[in-house]
Amino acid sequence: MPIFHAIVLGLTQGFSEFLPISSSGHLILVRWLFKWPELTPPSTAKAFDVALHLGTLIAVVAYFWRELIVYVRDGAQMVLHRERPSTVEGRMAWLLILSAVPAGLVGALFESAVEEKLGKVWLIAVTSIVFALLLAWADRRTGIRKVESYTRKDALVLGAAQMLALNPGTSRSGVTITAARFTGFDRDAAARLSFLMSIPVIGGAVVFKMAKLLKDGIPHGLAIPMLVGIVTAAISGWIAVWGTIKLLRTRSFMPFVVYRVVMGVVVLLLLATGVR
Repeated sequence: MPIFHAIVLGLTQGFSEFLPISSSGHLILVRWLFKWPELTPPSTAKAFDVALHLGTLIAVVAYFWRELIVYVRDGAQMVLHRERPSTVEGRMAWLLILSAVPAGLVGALFESAVEEKLGKVWLIAVTSIVFALLLAWADRRTGIRKVESYTRKDALVLGAAQMLALNPGTSRSGVTITAARFTGFDRDAAARLSFLMSIPVIGGAVVFKMAKLLKDGIPHGLAIPMLVGIVTAAISGWIAVWGTIKLLRTRSFMPFVVYRVVMGVVVLLLLATGVR
């Protein structure tokens, strides 16, 4: 893989993982638009995907590291010292793990079916438009709830919504933000919950796939592009998290909605006219 391709894909993964626009969909569209050949064998492509997801995991952990230290500490104390009253942070730690269960189970059980049946360019375009409009609808609702009000029911609802992101084009952050807005969270809380929810689900996926990668070994010639992809995805991912939270203090999600609709329409036009 050329280093330039690794940089572009790393930037694509980093920015689109946390912006509500679909990272998996954009990775497919970038390769399709520029006619980049698919990595072969399939194990090579999966290895590079592991690297990109590791990069975005590093990004979100780096941004929220202070909160995460408290979550891990208080979450562990809830188990080790049950006689002590639970804290909001300890409860949040276990609820974030709970939110990852639905997508984790479905992803593990139907991994092959998801890879074979989904990811078509036309489907990415259509789902991008549909879920963008759903986000616009949800974002019109008045939300006043904060992160601290996150409940077990919220974890299951947002976790179930997260399953839909197994389809490229849906957007994991987009669909969880949509669900959070529908359940009454304000924009800042919806974004923060989406980003925090990404840690256990991305972390689980990285561990699951990394085990396979270590067993099979890194494909020949892919070590340097993987490293470049990790670094690029980590830096761009951190910027995406920081920028999104900063933007939402004064703006709505409408810029992302408009982008997704326009992008979906352009892709469908390119397919319909045979240009690409």
